[in-house]
Amino acid sequence: MAGNDADRPPAGEYLQVQTTTDSRAEAMELAADAVRARLAACSQVAGPVASAYWWNDEVERAEEWFVFFRLPADRYPALAAFIAEHHSYDDPEISAIPIVAGSPAFLSWLVEETRAVASDTREPEPAESDTASPGVPRPRQPDVASPSDVSS
Repeated sequence: MAGNDADRPPAGEYLQVQTTTDSRAEAMELAADAVRARLAACSQVAGPVASAYWWNDEVERAEEWFVFFRLPADRYPALAAFIAEHHSYDDPEISAIPIVAGSPAFLSWLVEETRAVASDTREPEPAESDTASPGVPRPRQPDVASPSDVSS
């Protein structure tokens, strides 16, 4: 986590973005692919969690997994677009909260790791086309990543 203060945005210009998925495999895939694409410096998967929410005028309950991403705020639009495109839900939660303080080394590292390097210009493989009807998740291929794929 090297870097100098001149290379990073001012405090408050960093985010923790979160989404939820209905499977650990999808959560791990989103987490690793976003980091691989340098849209976030790191990501974590936590769960399962018990969720209750309104859907189609009824209260639904489900088991979900959280995915947390850390990034400079200027990377948010690209990460949000990535999540929307690769997520199995038609309208996934994509929310962000500001990181208002952090160690200078960590904040510099967030910036350094989200800037593409010349040898790292490839994008993750595109997801299968969206053929599901509204409110129905797209099917996903089970692709389980190891925890070391998303460690920070």
